[in-house]
Amino acid sequence: MLSKAFIPYGGYYSTPFARWQGTLANENAITLGAETSQRWLTQKAWDAKMFDYLILGITVGQPKMFYGGPWASALIGAIDTPGVLVSQACSTSTTGVFQAAVGIETGLYENCYTLFVDRCSNGPHTIWPNPQGPGGQVISENWVMDHFNLDPWGGVAMIQTAENVAKEAGVSREQCDAVSLRRYEQYQDALADGGAFQKRYMFPVEVKISRKKTVALESDEGVMPTTPEGLAKLRPVLPDGVITFGSQTHPADGNCAIVVTTQNKAKELSADANVAIQVISYGYHRTKKAHMAMAVVPAAQMALEKAGIAVEDCHVIKTHNPFAANDVYMADQLNIDVNSFNNYGSSLIFGHPQAPTAGRLIIEGIEESVMKGGGYMLFTGCAAGDTAGALLIKIG
Repeated sequence: MLSKAFIPYGGYYSTPFARWQGTLANENAITLGAETSQRWLTQKAWDAKMFDYLILGITVGQPKMFYGGPWASALIGAIDTPGVLVSQACSTSTTGVFQAAVGIETGLYENCYTLFVDRCSNGPHTIWPNPQGPGGQVISENWVMDHFNLDPWGGVAMIQTAENVAKEAGVSREQCDAVSLRRYEQYQDALADGGAFQKRYMFPVEVKISRKKTVALESDEGVMPTTPEGLAKLRPVLPDGVITFGSQTHPADGNCAIVVTTQNKAKELSADANVAIQVISYGYHRTKKAHMAMAVVPAAQMALEKAGIAVEDCHVIKTHNPFAANDVYMADQLNIDVNSFNNYGSSLIFGHPQAPTAGRLIIEGIEESVMKGGGYMLFTGCAAGDTAGALLIKIG
């Protein structure tokens, strides 16, 4: 359990997420994330040099990624600040925030900037020389398509892991469709009143399309309208499966950032000094082979047990749910109402750019908790390799 790590209220942002091969498809995720951060910091009148460490989270290779954290630090204006790169697929933000919190807890640093960026669009093709290959043929892989379609240890595609859990737990097609519709309706709540909820944290991302013209992406791109009739017409992606293209997420692009600091510095930077946001505990798990969705539950239970509370004590729960079956399984295992969590949005609906996905969900969970007057917020989500990460935050 942690006691010294805090997040300033309003000390975070997320860009809208852009659909795969959409507006952000040709932007270097690192430079785009740094440019967005720099504009956000300028708007808040914060000097980037106040950060004594930076954690960069990214999972899909980008040009100059070799220089990772230190490069991102310099690009946001923290030219003397060191940094490190963290990569853990869908749990990258969860792990990054926790590592920042541990650094604060131990006194390693006092004010850490965590920046999470990714671009699934136009993912790199890696080749390695292979002099022994027929005709000198190279060894190659596609970072996005190959990895989505095959876990080198699990031996199956990501969607197959969800189908394995659905089959073992008895999750039906009807349950997946119902959850997908519910998550879409919850996302619509975030758009009500002119997008009032999303305006609490969302920051536009800008793309230069010429020397004189810049396009600003101010809302999510690629969210598909969802209806009972539309879901019912879709065929399962895999033969005899329960998951359709309507009950799984889509690859996306975007970035987000979260400041993790000391209690005193959080008060100084907070948009409301009366709101305290404390990182309490972290949980992790690796489940059995090719059953990724199962890892979410023990990860959440670990975070809760370390804090000495029960899931019933959490006023807000957010999950990374790349497949609707994930939420159905978790709700059944934790004995909670599947319709009661992921208010205002989830990755099932607004997309999954890998590293920033959990970060946006954590931010949304904080904002929902503030609206409810505080309490515990639990985030939990699966990650490639049949793993999961969970974070418990207290808002008061």
